[in-house]
Amino acid sequence: MRREHIRACPLWRNEAPRYDCVFVNTDAARVMCFFSLTFEAVSYPCAVVCWFDKADDRPDEDTGMWIVRPSYDADHSPSVGIIHIDSIYRAAHLIPIYGTHTIPQDLKHYNSYDAFRAFYINKFADHHAFEIAS
Repeated sequence: MRREHIRACPLWRNEAPRYDCVFVNTDAARVMCFFSLTFEAVSYPCAVVCWFDKADDRPDEDTGMWIVRPSYDADHSPSVGIIHIDSIYRAAHLIPIYGTHTIPQDLKHYNSYDAFRAFYINKFADHHAFEIAS
């Protein structure tokens, strides 16, 4: 059995925020916060996530990878949900779709999920990702 660390912290290594992406069942989401709540003496470990939507009903024709975009509600705010951590399947690796514009020189790696409009789900990250995202 392998263990993964999924991080959601506002200050990672005293530099910048880090909010990892995950597979939640068959969907992709970005974990913004972990917390737990207790109800009737039962503790429920949860996560606050920002959802991604699939861009199409099938993978990209050229790359074979799924394309996702951040999901937004009707008022244009990010689509946010609270999930039980047991619904997180594993970490996901997203690759920005760069487009034709020049990437600003001051863009930091930790801003990439906020700076791009669409992402490939990297099924080539490892064997398990390939099985999930194919």
